[in-house]
Amino acid sequence: QVQLVESGGGLVQPGGSLRLSCAASGSISWLDSTGWYRQAPGEQRELVAVITGYGNTNYVDSVKGRFIISRDDAKNTVYLQMNSLKPEDTAVYYCNARRGRYEYWGQGTQVTVSS
Repeated sequence: QVQLVESGGGLVQPGGSLRLSCAASGSISWLDSTGWYRQAPGEQRELVAVITGYGNTNYVDSVKGRFIISRDDAKNTVYLQMNSLKPEDTAVYYCNARRGRYEYWGQGTQVTVSS
């Protein structure tokens, strides 16, 4: 069982930056992948960014060039650096981890981009 706790959300103006953190209760080095999803009101949850155990990354087209996912295995933490934020980035952001057929979720952190 892996527990994931997100932090770093908040209110930011358009063009601003935020860094989300996802702290895992145990080692993340054995996970197949960790990632960030988001869900806006009335919308389906979508994958934003993922990083594999090998360090390969992938992003949804709408955030490419603006968001960066990274991991610090020593701290058992995954990050999402979000730059040049837009109002359409407003959503609850969830951390996700996968190992084999098991999948784990955090409780989510709200990101609001508004002037």
